[in-house]
Formats: sequence, C-alpha cells, structure tokens
Amino acid sequence: MGYSGPIETGGAVRAADPETQGAASRTRWRHRLLFGFAVLLILGASAYGVHWFNDNIRYVSTDDAYVDAQLADIAPEIDGSIVQVMVSDTQSVKRGDLLLRLDPADATLALDQARANYDQALRHVQQYTANVSAAEAGVTGREADVARATLDYNRRAGLVESGAVSREELSTVRNALDNARAALTAARQALAVQQVQVAESDASQNPEVRAAKAALDHARLTLARTELRAPVDGIVAQSHAQIGQRVHAGLPLMTVVPVKDAYVNANFKEVQLARIRPGQAVALTSDLYGTGTVFHGRVVGVSGGTGAAFAIIPAQNATGNWIKVVQRLPVRIALDPRELAKKPLRVGLSMSVTVDLDPFAADRKAPKKPHALKPWPKPAPKIALGDFVIDPLPALAAAPEAPAAKPEPGAQQPSLRTVVNY
Repeated sequence: MGYSGPIETGGAVRAADPETQGAASRTRWRHRLLFGFAVLLILGASAYGVHWFNDNIRYVSTDDAYVDAQLADIAPEIDGSIVQVMVSDTQSVKRGDLLLRLDPADATLALDQARANYDQALRHVQQYTANVSAAEAGVTGREADVARATLDYNRRAGLVESGAVSREELSTVRNALDNARAALTAARQALAVQQVQVAESDASQNPEVRAAKAALDHARLTLARTELRAPVDGIVAQSHAQIGQRVHAGLPLMTVVPVKDAYVNANFKEVQLARIRPGQAVALTSDLYGTGTVFHGRVVGVSGGTGAAFAIIPAQNATGNWIKVVQRLPVRIALDPRELAKKPLRVGLSMSVTVDLDPFAADRKAPKKPHALKPWPKPAPKIALGDFVIDPLPALAAAPEAPAAKPEPGAQQPSLRTVVNY
C-alpha cells in the first residue's frame, strides 16, 4: 500500500505530483499481477503433478507394440507344375477358396492305378471265399472215402481168421484206409488255410482290401493336393506363384493373413512388468486410424523370454565386455473382434498400448484413451491486465480521490514532495 499526499517537511507543505502517483500505482498493480500469476502457475503445476503421479501408478504404457497374427503359409505338399493361379496380393479370401492348381495328370493316373488295384483285391477276396467252399467240399469227399475204407477194412478184418480173406488183401484195404485218412487230414488243412484268408466276414476288412483301399485313398489325397485352398479367412500377401512354375513340396508360394484374428505384442520394459497380469483391461491406438480411434483388449499372457534370449545370435553377457541394457518382454494382448471387424488392422502396424493395472478393473471397461496419448492440458485463458486485480482494500480503491486543497493566499509552497510505497 502506498501513501501520497501533503506532509509537513520543515514547516513547508506542497501538493503531490500526479505523474509520480500514476507511475507508483502502475508498479503496484504489476507486482500484484505477477504474484497472482505465480500462484496460479504453482497450483496448476501441482494439480498436473498429482494427476500424472496417479496415472503412472495405475497405468503402464508403451509405444513399442505391433500387430501380429498366426500367418498361414501356403505351400504345396507334392511336387508339380502350376497350371492356374486364382488370387493375387491384397485379395480377400474365405476359408476353402481355391488359390492355385497344380498339374493333375500324374495324380489322375496314379488314382486310376490305385482304383484298379482295389478292384482286383476285392476280386481276390471273392475268390478266397469260393476256395473255402471248394475246400469244404473236398473235406466232405475225403470223409466219405475214409468212411468207405473203414467199412471195407472192418468187413475183411473179421474174415481173415476163417480164411475167406487173405492177409494180403487185408493189408491192401488197410493201406487204402490210411491213405483216405491222410487225404482227409490234407483236405482239412487246405480248408483251414482258405478259412484264414477269409477270416473276416466283411470283405472290406480283409488285409489285402484294406491295403488297396489305403493306396486308393492316398492317390485321392494326392489328387486333392493339386488344388491349394485357403485354410483361414484373410488377405493374400507375398504371392510369387507363376503359371508354369515347377514347385517342390514345402516351398512357400504365398501367405494368408487372418486380419480378423489379429492380436498385439507389446514389448514392455522389465521395470513395467511387476504388476501386469492376464485379464487386465488394455486401451490401444494405431497410427493407421489416429488417436481418435481406440481399440480395447485384454492381456492374454506374458512371454517366457525376452527377444534377446530368442535371437538367432543371443547375447553372451559372460564375455567380460558386458553393458547393462534394459530388456523388454513381449506381452500378448487380445483385441475385441467386433472392433477389428469395423476397422481391421494389418500385421506389423505399430500400436500405442496402455494397461490398466487396477486389480479391480478386470470387469470394467478399459480407459477411453491410452494414458500415453492423453493430450496436454489446455493452457489457461489469457486474462487482460485490467481484469486481473488483487486489491486488499477495495473500498479505498473505489473511493474518489479527494480534491487537492487550495493554498491560502500568501502561503508558501512546499519545497519537498515525498511518496511512500508499502
């Protein structure tokens, strides 16, 4: 607070200078303005600091994250020449759609040969059945021979003592009986052999038929493999199949990317992983759609090792020239399929990821926007100097200034003017 006005100085009184009084007033308001601005700045910084601290306790974020998916490599399972290519890069396909066709001539011939062998095996089984019937008839005939030979032998054996039959004749009849019995045994063995070949009542279960059927199925499978079809829904990528190209089994010709089943691998620093758990809510944004489009997902799991551990040439930290580097561990995040259907992503796109670490947030929605992408607070509106007034004595400030006292005639003017500012 400043005071200006007539004061006694050595018995002389003079009026204050208006210009000096205005300069002092402006200085006073300038100091008050700066003080108020400093107070607001400190309050705003404190509020933002508290907000930032709370968010960093609840959320962890990273922009080292990329879209990934279980890619389907299309490779032939047989050797052959390409005769037709149905698709090209960037083309959408459905599961079961024909992608390309190999020359089926060799496979068709092999199928015809396998079918002929199968028919022949069926005929062999039918022949085995007929042989069993013939063997059974042979056993029946040999049994009749044994019965007749036994009867002849018994008749003659009773007449040997009376001399009606010579012993030589009896020996001949006995040899005939032994031969008949031997023939019966051989017939029964032949019947057993034929019965073994048709042990199964169903011809399709015969070993020869089953082997021929397996060869026929393999030939059909080989012919079917001349047509390569899409195993999943997706988009064709990296296609380099050309008509007339000779390909070998296992050589990749194209890739089908299942964009509807895409997920995100977020590489968090090891210092961020202590509180990440499966099931936590995640908010994600992509550079493809901008920060205005937020994808929601859930933490599926944390990888069993860092990228450096699974590298082709892993780091050898025991060599002596070791330098500590903060490692990153992949965290798999499943995305909402409904959001992917509306705005599909592509494999390899970069993402910004924010994980809600709140243990009670598993059943709640993910944050609307990733913490790492929250915009900075809007600056405070500019205030005109005339509107920014801090005055502890408003009554005095509103009171009109008192008119200067007119000097009495003959009075001496003050020789000194003093303005005191507090």
